[in-house]
Amino acid sequence: MPSAFQLIEVRGPELAPWIDVLGELRIAVFREFPYLYAGDLAYERKYLRAYLDCPHSLVVFARDEAGRTVGATTCLPLADENVDFRAPFVRAGVPTDDILYLGESIVLPEFRGSGLGAEFFARREAHARRLGLGTTAFCAVERPADHPARPAGHRPLDAFWIRLGYRRRPELQAVFSWKEVGEEQESPKTLTFWTKTWTA
Repeated sequence: MPSAFQLIEVRGPELAPWIDVLGELRIAVFREFPYLYAGDLAYERKYLRAYLDCPHSLVVFARDEAGRTVGATTCLPLADENVDFRAPFVRAGVPTDDILYLGESIVLPEFRGSGLGAEFFARREAHARRLGLGTTAFCAVERPADHPARPAGHRPLDAFWIRLGYRRRPELQAVFSWKEVGEEQESPKTLTFWTKTWTA
């Protein structure tokens, strides 16, 4: 565990007092490219309800030495996620009852590169093993290389994910809509899943 941080694990109903902290962190981080999410706390409270209601969910928060929450990561069994997250697997004939869905893994910009990203993956993969699930999966938004909001020098996380043992699954895609920074209304975005299998 990165020594500069306190990591706090909460499960299911234990998330209740943390909902707004997690929602505000999601809004701040996902406003950046590539998500460009123009979020609001009312939607966040509704979206995060799935983690609150699921007894097998896990959320890990990272606090710095001053007690500030600077990162968080989430996961829950895919079978307990919204049907829209399960749909790509169902269409491809992939059973969903052996998959832990890895939600967000978010860190404030000034704390990136500190080892929290890898630690967040390790914590969630350990949770998958505790639950007896053989696969972990997450999805990432697709953006063209010439997207006008892409910052100079932006590096996607693909190499990091591959190093951790994940592989991109272009046959597993979902379309979700959200209001992007600068948009008047929601628009659809394509997200592609990445998976890592633990058991044959």
